[in-house]
Amino acid sequence: MILHRSFWIWIRKLCRVEANVLQENEEKVVVEESFKRNSFADNEENGSGRNSSEESSSSSVLEKWAIKIEQSINIALTDSVIKILDIFYRDRDYARFYVLETIARIPYFSFISVLHLYESCGWWRKADYLKVHFAESWNEMHHLLIMEELGGNALWFDRFLAQHIAIFYYFMIVFMYALSPRMAYHFSECVEMHAFETYDKFIKLNGDELKKGPAPEVAIKYYTEGDLYMFDEFQTSRPPNSRRPKIENLYDVFINIRDDEAEHCKTMKACQTHGNLRSPHSVEDDNVCIMPDTDCEGIVDCIKKSVNSPVVKVE
Repeated sequence: MILHRSFWIWIRKLCRVEANVLQENEEKVVVEESFKRNSFADNEENGSGRNSSEESSSSSVLEKWAIKIEQSINIALTDSVIKILDIFYRDRDYARFYVLETIARIPYFSFISVLHLYESCGWWRKADYLKVHFAESWNEMHHLLIMEELGGNALWFDRFLAQHIAIFYYFMIVFMYALSPRMAYHFSECVEMHAFETYDKFIKLNGDELKKGPAPEVAIKYYTEGDLYMFDEFQTSRPPNSRRPKIENLYDVFINIRDDEAEHCKTMKACQTHGNLRSPHSVEDDNVCIMPDTDCEGIVDCIKKSVNSPVVKVE
């Protein structure tokens, strides 16, 4: 009996040792498997990092080409208008300015129209964009009124040409803005840059004569009288009340018109970065229309995001 019990005790100890060895081996297997899985996950992350960098580089190349094409088209369109103005208005400055100001305010009408359409459809809302673009059109309207007071619209042909170019440009920019707001804003920047250069050249050539002329009444009222909220609103690169013009003669009027065009250029430059425009009267903690990541600023942007969006793998 004693031998029998000793035999069974020895068997039990042996089983316990084997069980402990087996448990240790199982733990080792689990650790090794988990290590392999983590390593595989790391490799996947590294691979996905490389893929994401490759995708970002390819998307940046496509975007650069898109920007280059858009700007080339805009420059060609702007040059075509400049050639028309050079043909008909080489020695007729005020008539040229009248046509130029009639055209220059059209893009803002187009921007506002498309933005109202987007808001009506519930796609997205851009309150600051609407405010600033309306203020820009308000500024250009007063430039136009000044040129009319100076006799720039005296001839029927000048009115006919300016108005029909404006109608064509309105629908063209509506389509362009719906396709790619960045392209539309760059086109407007080109127009405003040409206006700035035109006025700057005119001032340098006729400065002494302009200082002898009286300032139009509409210019005095717009720049110096009443509430200047709208005057500050389109100048997004400077704080409100930081620019208060003095209008004493015709020279001062054209100086301020030229400076207005420079401010338009800055605003249009800022608009080319999606969501970058902010009203100068907006406070940082105000309720801002935050655009989600899925927001598309135009047809081109929607196509680009659909192409570059990561493919979801179904296991």
